[in-house]
Amino acid sequence: MSRRGCFRIALPLLLLALAGCRSIPSGDAPAPVAVVSAAARQAEAERTDWLQAHPDWSFQGRVAVTRGRDGGSGRIDWQQHGQRYATELSAPVTRQNWRLESDGAGGGRLEGLSGGPRAGADAQQLLREATGWEIPVNQLGDWVRGLAEEGRADIGYDAEGRPRTVSQQGWTIQYQEWAPAQDGRPALPRRIEAASGDARVRLMLDQWQFGQP
Repeated sequence: MSRRGCFRIALPLLLLALAGCRSIPSGDAPAPVAVVSAAARQAEAERTDWLQAHPDWSFQGRVAVTRGRDGGSGRIDWQQHGQRYATELSAPVTRQNWRLESDGAGGGRLEGLSGGPRAGADAQQLLREATGWEIPVNQLGDWVRGLAEEGRADIGYDAEGRPRTVSQQGWTIQYQEWAPAQDGRPALPRRIEAASGDARVRLMLDQWQFGQP
């Protein structure tokens, strides 16, 4: 069997093993509002400024990935340092995990699959080619914080001025639940669903940590 074949088998088996983990509820986000007040837009601008002033952060949560009839769920840990990130998916019962590290310039290194680690110039493409799974890791760092740029995405907002839906690069993201501001940090997404064709990624973000600005 080729090395690529080994990788394509490994992650689906891992995700099926993860299927026993706690599931993430799914559902449509409420429709965006027609008009966002000036006060809500200002509040969202301040939220965005705070997040951009804190480039080092991490979250822990749960993820469910499906593509067609295949899929599974597990724990996700994400660490961001400026433009660089590392994300790990793990199954506590089986102790299986894989890790993807980005070099900050778009490239990445994937570890934890049979056949040994692989590296490539595009982390998202590397993950897709090595495993067959479509996960928008290149955009996920912005999407999990509810950040999207006008002009680069089609954005629908909620009454607080935060993104409700985002359409970008072939993906549609729904912000289904937000965690309120606390401990000096602004409101952050808690439950997100992203879909592109038959690929779907659902995230439940349980814990956040931010470094100093």
